[in-house]
Amino acid sequence: MIAVVPFEPERFRSTAAHYRARPAYPPRLIALVAELCRLGPADRLLDLGCGPGPLATMFRPYVGSILAVDPEPEMLAQAALNAARTGVQVEFRAGSSSDLGPSFGRFKAVVIGRAFHWMDRVDTLKRLDRMIEPDGAVVLLSDSHPKLPENAWLKDYSDIGKRYAGERPLWRSPDFVPHEAILLSSPFPALERVSVIERRATPAEDFVDRALSRSRTSPARLGVATAEALAGEIRALTAEHAQGGLVTEVVEAVALIARRAET
Repeated sequence: MIAVVPFEPERFRSTAAHYRARPAYPPRLIALVAELCRLGPADRLLDLGCGPGPLATMFRPYVGSILAVDPEPEMLAQAALNAARTGVQVEFRAGSSSDLGPSFGRFKAVVIGRAFHWMDRVDTLKRLDRMIEPDGAVVLLSDSHPKLPENAWLKDYSDIGKRYAGERPLWRSPDFVPHEAILLSSPFPALERVSVIERRATPAEDFVDRALSRSRTSPARLGVATAEALAGEIRALTAEHAQGGLVTEVVEAVALIARRAET
């Protein structure tokens, strides 16, 4: 039996204001996905688990309309503000993967950014099978830091976060079934992976916000004093590597595109 992460409605409430510090998705990757999925002005796209809406706003020029869904009101509020700032029109709706059904309508593609591990993945894909057009796709977007000399310092950063986070989460367990295995046994077993690797100069303070944007080291979970201690350790670390307040990191942004098998 595939384990499912228990749903906690307010898990990300206190992280919404910090989420902007997560590594941004490169516009080049979004353009690649749009091309590979053959998105066009007649198409509709679902951003599931949209958070503050970065994918919704970035994909908006490639499709006719977008529905962005998230269970956290604070995330939806941030997403609406971000969409307004960028001047794009996105429909936002409160809900989770367990709410998916006919009332959502049909879509050419469904994009999920850094959120699939929170869902009942098998059930979600079954629901999406009834909502995605025959030639449509599910796209999982994520990011990582390649093992390069410029990223060597990030191990110390990760270790700080792990100390404050405590118990290892389910999706870091050796028993956690990878997304690829779930997809290969789903209605969307035809997989394709594309990625973009970039060197970035990131403001040092973003690494504090990035830590506070994670559920295991959220302000609500840590409390004020512990969150300040975490921030202090991160600032001390980044000060050793910053130049002009900026820290170099190399980020690989990845899109895993899953389609139905060809008949």
